[in-house]
Amino acid sequence: MTSTPAFFNLGALTSKDGDLDKVAITDLGTGHERRFSYSDFEAQANAVARALSQRGLARGDRVAILSSNRFEYLTTVHGIMRAGLVAVPVNFKFPPATIDYIVCDSGAKLVFCDAPRLASAPKDLLRICFDGDAGADGFEAFLNLGPFTPVTPADREPAMFLYTSGSTGRPKGVVLSHQSHIWVVEQRMAAQDMSRHRFLVAAPLYHMNALAMSQLAHAAHATVILLPQFTTQLYLEAIEDYRCTWLTAVPPMIAMMLNDKERFAATDLSSVEYLRMGSAPVSQSLMDAIHRALPKAAVTNAYGTTEGGPVVFGPHPQRLPQPDMSVGYPHPKVQVRLIGDDGKPSNAGVLEMKSPAIMNGYHNRPDVPSPITADGFYVTGDVFRRDENGFHFFVGRTDDMFVSGGENIFPGEVEKMLESHPDVIQACVVPVDDDIKGTKPVAFVVKREGSDLDEAKLKAFSLANAPAYQHPRSIWFVDSLPLASTNKLDRKTLRDMAAERLQQKTKSTAAATPGHGARADG
Repeated sequence: MTSTPAFFNLGALTSKDGDLDKVAITDLGTGHERRFSYSDFEAQANAVARALSQRGLARGDRVAILSSNRFEYLTTVHGIMRAGLVAVPVNFKFPPATIDYIVCDSGAKLVFCDAPRLASAPKDLLRICFDGDAGADGFEAFLNLGPFTPVTPADREPAMFLYTSGSTGRPKGVVLSHQSHIWVVEQRMAAQDMSRHRFLVAAPLYHMNALAMSQLAHAAHATVILLPQFTTQLYLEAIEDYRCTWLTAVPPMIAMMLNDKERFAATDLSSVEYLRMGSAPVSQSLMDAIHRALPKAAVTNAYGTTEGGPVVFGPHPQRLPQPDMSVGYPHPKVQVRLIGDDGKPSNAGVLEMKSPAIMNGYHNRPDVPSPITADGFYVTGDVFRRDENGFHFFVGRTDDMFVSGGENIFPGEVEKMLESHPDVIQACVVPVDDDIKGTKPVAFVVKREGSDLDEAKLKAFSLANAPAYQHPRSIWFVDSLPLASTNKLDRKTLRDMAAERLQQKTKSTAAATPGHGARADG
């Protein structure tokens, strides 16, 4: 175990004892490599904080960021928080109306952006462009170089608003305090000295997965290799070129990497020591493939939420080996409970958790019932089961669950079953309307190259390995599955695709049926 420094402001995580000349960030986001030391980071973060303070912003005012991953993104987030303001990273993949809604809802006083996102930034706000394009104030001119003493936040004072994806309605601003995510950093640093590691960050910084990992790496005085976005080519090249030791990703990103067989086979991955996956379920077949590809790496199937933070589960206190499909044993400083359908604690049910990382609440949403119980537990909406050793296993989200003929179906369970077939790489199950069952499951599947697997064979496999009500009534094979802006599977797009395909199938069947405009005699 290692001791951790005492932090007080989430924007001030640079070690006072570390080598300030060490490379903090290698930025690959602007078309060429840019290397920045911890000294560079400190200078720019302080310059952002000084400039914002001199603009007359009041303590607690919000400042939005609309940009792809880059060095300036992280220094700006830290500078905002150092100045006692609230950072609001915005998902730039949202449509313009949603971006406008988030910026307006947050009450942002100004917005930082890069050149490609300048047109998406609300024009009635002051816009600071990282690239200094015409039509907005330039970042370099905005900066005010010099020292800055970070603000000491009050208890539970907001540091960040992270807006949820909005897949089930308007995005909600999750209010996170300085103390909540300083606690996260400190818990994750306590396990080992991470300063020697090179962290590869490719997920978008507006998402908790990437932002929290970047904060951890910075506090640990490690080096971040920062990609502008995820593509298998950029990801694999970065691992080899920079000898990355620590990867963080969502499972679909890793599945796409493994499926890029030619490039994958040609890449030296021997530097990888840790792979932490989170934000989406992982299948046994994917886990097996990862172990084959990275036999020396410690692979963690992690769990966390924006509202409750990424520290929930960890190793077993008796050092029992963690089952591949488990997210681990409850962290010693986190209380968890599973609540069954009867509202009582159970070995299977909705996860409720309590820790210092839990959000303050949702910003400006009195219409949304608080998911925090009277005794301080956050109700995640995620269904888990617990085994006899206390290990927890993700089953599915309550809002993904659908009912088919009176039976509850969690897509994740069906996907894991499909992915246990040796020729299936990835699967996504979505519901479609059905006149008799109400809804029924259908599936999109990525199969192994060269496989002769067809719909009939995979349906037969499903019926042999799961309850009949779970088997997909239609299966479509695709080259890849679409990802949403958070790099999770885009279930909404797939639901729309399924409905359209079934509608076309119905039309084709009707056209070929006698009496519906098609000749029976051919």
